[in-house]
Amino acid sequence: MDLLSIIFLAIGLAMDCFAVSIAQGMQGTKLRAVVPMAVLFGIFQGGMPLIAYYAGSVFADFFIRWSPWIALILLVLIGGKMLVEAYKQSHSQSDDIAGQSVLTFGTMIILAIATSIDALSIGVLFIPVPEVLWLAISLIAFTSTLFSLIGFWLGKTLGRHLPFNADILGGCILIAIGIKIFIEGFFC
Repeated sequence: MDLLSIIFLAIGLAMDCFAVSIAQGMQGTKLRAVVPMAVLFGIFQGGMPLIAYYAGSVFADFFIRWSPWIALILLVLIGGKMLVEAYKQSHSQSDDIAGQSVLTFGTMIILAIATSIDALSIGVLFIPVPEVLWLAISLIAFTSTLFSLIGFWLGKTLGRHLPFNADILGGCILIAIGIKIFIEGFFC
């Protein structure tokens, strides 16, 4: 596997992080949560292929078989929660003081797991070429972190200019990503 292939692989894996980060930025997540979220996304995106590499063929079938279901359930639950909160917010008179929502560490972990589940199947690609494993993991982690930061900034910028509640769009994006991972896991 050459460097260009690894770069494209890293960019492809970072797209889920990018989209979720846009949704979080549009939702009005506080800025202090951005760096920890982006770093967690990078750690999990880089860590999942490492887990799959070391688990090898013993657990690879399990990860490949069940990861679409896990990602679908986690992202639909979080996206659904965002939609419910958007509905409640539109029907209540009180609003958060700064107009920003709080992204808890637990939610960050769930999002990091959900967006990196597909990276599990990538780890088995490095079994025949172990010499590029650490380079690939480093590039995947760095790219996911960078794309998460860029995505959050884009979401924050775009979210201010939307004529509707960004939580609704963010929830729909998360649900769509879950469905996309699920469909790709079974048909691709």
